[in-house]
Amino acid sequence: MWLTLHPSSWHQYTRAPASRHVQPKKVFNITGNVQNANSLTTGRGFATFIRKSTSDPVPALTLDFGQDVVGYPQIAFAGASNNTPGVRLTFSETTEYLTNVSDFTRSDNGDTITPGNDQFAVPSQPYTWTDTNGCLYGNQVCADGLHGFRYLRIALDALDSDAPHTSPNGTFRIQDVSLQFTAFLGTADTYTGYFECSDEQLTQWWFDAAYTNELCTDHFRSSDVDPRNSSTPTLEGKLVLLDGPKRDRDPYVGDITVSGRTSYLTHDVAEAAKNVMADLADHQRSDGWIPPASINDYTLPLFDYPLHWVVSGWEYVLYTGDTDYARSYFENLVAVLDRWYPSVTDSNNLLSKGLNGTDGYGDYAFLPRTAEVTYYNALYVLALKYASAWATALNDGASSKRWSDRASVVSSAINSHLWDASVGAYFDSSNTTSGVRHAQDGNSISVLAGVADRSRANSALQYLSAHNSRFYGNTFYDGSLPGVDNATDRVYAFISYFELQARFVANQTDSAIEQIDRLYGWMSSNDPGVTFWEGIGPNGTKYEQEFTSLSHGWSTGIVPLLSNYVLGINPTGPGFQTWTVKPYPPSRLSWAKGQVATPKGPFTASWQKQGRGDFVLDVQAPTGQGTISVPVGRGQTVRIDGRPVSIGEAES
Repeated sequence: MWLTLHPSSWHQYTRAPASRHVQPKKVFNITGNVQNANSLTTGRGFATFIRKSTSDPVPALTLDFGQDVVGYPQIAFAGASNNTPGVRLTFSETTEYLTNVSDFTRSDNGDTITPGNDQFAVPSQPYTWTDTNGCLYGNQVCADGLHGFRYLRIALDALDSDAPHTSPNGTFRIQDVSLQFTAFLGTADTYTGYFECSDEQLTQWWFDAAYTNELCTDHFRSSDVDPRNSSTPTLEGKLVLLDGPKRDRDPYVGDITVSGRTSYLTHDVAEAAKNVMADLADHQRSDGWIPPASINDYTLPLFDYPLHWVVSGWEYVLYTGDTDYARSYFENLVAVLDRWYPSVTDSNNLLSKGLNGTDGYGDYAFLPRTAEVTYYNALYVLALKYASAWATALNDGASSKRWSDRASVVSSAINSHLWDASVGAYFDSSNTTSGVRHAQDGNSISVLAGVADRSRANSALQYLSAHNSRFYGNTFYDGSLPGVDNATDRVYAFISYFELQARFVANQTDSAIEQIDRLYGWMSSNDPGVTFWEGIGPNGTKYEQEFTSLSHGWSTGIVPLLSNYVLGINPTGPGFQTWTVKPYPPSRLSWAKGQVATPKGPFTASWQKQGRGDFVLDVQAPTGQGTISVPVGRGQTVRIDGRPVSIGEAES
């Protein structure tokens, strides 16, 4: 029998606060003379900070908000001594980096108005202060404003440089501390898609990733974005997908390859991805190159991100059916594929970084790679195939064929020039002067893009399992890379997403789930919990220490992995005009169910394993035509609505 679930049973897994007024969960730590600190979580009375002399310890308390949050901190002061005592705020996503200096502020990226913490001069009369970017007096008593954090430290102290406007001693009372939450508020009623399965841990991680992505979904505000010349009037006030709530608060199109799909599968906020992709295309260079972000006035030189613009753009059209976007930006697509990338293609028909002045170009990790790099070329094949489908949707058969044919040529060239038969995996690069390496990105996307046949796909994935496996995920290199710290111990959930997709596509479902357990299990079980990290370093550490963003949209790939592969729902035509349902049921799961939004309404699927090896799949599709696939063993019968279907000889 089917397991009957209440339609809202998944509500228990959501993580967003109930409203935009967010209050701390508990007092984590107290130092110095702070009286009645618990009032800030109970609402009874005032917390009083007392420092009679600068020789006394600094009175400070740390509040724990329970999980990462983002927005403007707000403190309701109930009064203070007449000497205008100073308050200093520091923020951290973890207790590991919880000190008297924030784990990250805008000052770390060049907006040097603060020394790593936010300052305010407390008036003697009751006053509610909202932490905003700027200074109270010229260049004195300054604050960064918006913060992404879990832990907030409040101290009675002042900078010497802020005299005479503040004093490091005195008394003040606090009635309330809260946060004005600015990101997308993903309460249960806002979900347009969901996922559940018999493993509660996997279900919770799906919703944790949704919350991580919600923290990265916010309106573009010049006062809050990355200060490295990222502000732009063409995005001001628009909903966007940012790199992270803490940093870098700027939209990067590579992230949208993951975070965009997560957004479509969880909430009706596709405009956040569209606004970014459209704005970057509107700033396309005359030679066809598309900038990766607004940072550095749209000039940050990355080699791979124009390809991510193609991939994420077509996926946006698939999920939303927005063919007006596809039509409006088709000439940008032509320019990037027929002008820019041909300018960096060598005689082997492969992209070669270094041509056309691209030696100094970076990529998602600013890796010092040159020559024919498998990752760039495999991603090129994937982008060409997506572009071919894009052209087909617009009835441009000539462009579709041109790009499809080129994808085949580049695929053949990758297999001819970049396959290392001695180990059964693809080289990282044809440039081996500093050593031979094999990278997670190139091998994974070669499988995903169909460059690798079944034999090579299995071999490459087995190589990654044998050489890159760590207890916190799979690393992105099997050997050291000059100029890159800890390459053999660094894990990116962003790149692991492509490997995990490849494992599903290659029918290595259980190995995909095992890797998900290691990767997402490690992040969720370590501070700050709930949200997923930008990167992981040796022995599971934060790969860039306190600078690391621990709520990062590009690490939310578990959402599409579970919805698109374990559940199996995928669009194949714009707006689900055509679709597939092909579940990859892991051994340890007994059932899964979920929903995906389409322009015509919800698309639901559920499956359950029954006795004698039976597999029952139920699909409710609101629109279009599709293909349904189920796992079949030899001798088994497939029935649709109870009616046997002839399928010929089934594969085991």
